Amino acid sequence: MNWYVVYTKPKWEKKVAEQLSRSGIECYCPLIIQIKQWSDRKKKVEVPLFNSYVFVRLEDKDRNIIFQSAGVVRYLFWLGKPAIVKDDEIHVIKKWLDAPEKFDLTVDKIKVGETITVESGPFANQRAIVQEVTNNHYLLVLESLGCVLKINHK
Repeated sequence: MNWYVVYTKPKWEKKVAEQLSRSGIECYCPLIIQIKQWSDRKKKVEVPLFNSYVFVRLEDKDRNIIFQSAGVVRYLFWLGKPAIVKDDEIHVIKKWLDAPEKFDLTVDKIKVGETITVESGPFANQRAIVQEVTNNHYLLVLESLGCVLKINHK
């Protein structure tokens, strides 16, 4: 079974994941907590990490079953085929979201363009390309996950 990326209607990620789970389909909608500001108050709300995306794990032959759920638009495609996400990448996302807020990080003298391996934290053992080095932060491109990691330092 493979993990596929399902594109949903805007703001339907949690509803789609709930519907798919009730239908017996293994799915994953990574959520983070953000503080939202209204004119009279602040509130912590759970929002999807990826807007309009839900990950589903199923057999290739069963891919059309997800369209029975309201809010599902289409699959995300890569190079003309439905995008497949590796189990390792789903595991890294889960590990990252479950990680404590703070972790030890040491950075030796690194230069833009170097390829490094992250040694600690939720992205441990991930290879990254150094994109930017400033007095305040480092930008690392995690190609296998298709994301940029910003590490603040003092």
